[in-house]
Amino acid sequence: MSKVVRAEYENGVLKPLDSLELDEGEIVRVRIERSLREKLKDIIGILGRSDDEELERYLEEAWIS
Repeated sequence: MSKVVRAEYENGVLKPLDSLELDEGEIVRVRIERSLREKLKDIIGILGRSDDEELERYLEEAWIS
């Protein structure tokens, strides 16, 4: 079974935000993908100055596309 769930990283621990439906002690493989917001933060200022308002515009455009 393959399932994508959102998680929050806090104090060195990933905390799932969705139900995992796993058996106790089950071993799984985890793939880390940063949110679109975090990816944009990494690249938004490459070509010049930017701010949170501009970031929000890019996020809105990405969700509409």
